[in-house]
Amino acid sequence: MSFNIFPANPDDSDTLDRLHARLERAADTGGLLDVAYRTVDTPVGALLLAATPIGLVRVAFGAEDSADGQAALAELAASVSPRILRSPARLDETAHQLDEYFQHRRQRFSVPVDLRLAHGFRRAVVEHLQHIGYGQRESYATVAAAVGSPRAVRAVGTACARNPLPVVIGCHRVVRSDGSIGQYAGGPEAKSALLRLEAA
Repeated sequence: MSFNIFPANPDDSDTLDRLHARLERAADTGGLLDVAYRTVDTPVGALLLAATPIGLVRVAFGAEDSADGQAALAELAASVSPRILRSPARLDETAHQLDEYFQHRRQRFSVPVDLRLAHGFRRAVVEHLQHIGYGQRESYATVAAAVGSPRAVRAVGTACARNPLPVVIGCHRVVRSDGSIGQYAGGPEAKSALLRLEAA
């Protein structure tokens, strides 16, 4: 199957949009779309969302990736598949649930997730994070003990920082034992905003 991807007028954005939509459909129906992505604007900044056919595989803050998502996409190309395409439709439900969350209408995400980017100890931490409820907080030490490695407090901090699905899997709910918020992939302002949102 071949496509003429060059419109007669390169400034015709409607034509480009139609061609992109055609490419999306062809890639999806042909089983060639391994990773779909889109960006969404949220109260804590722009988020890049990416999904495989299994589920949501990556959420990246703009603060993590100053090159408009290119670093996150390069990571996905290297670790999942180079067959990546902007395809918002696959992520419509995630975007909808994020809107509900930020509007205080959702406390738990129900989209399927693909945790292939978290391995070993990090995977154990990310799986535990899914059990920390909306508005709750746990210390890094508590999480370390819960995953069977009570001395691995710093490693828990690293695992939270590398959580591939921030916001959707609530690593922002893990704080220091003294109650201070600690570090966050989206920056301390984003972490504070998420904690305030859930406390309201």
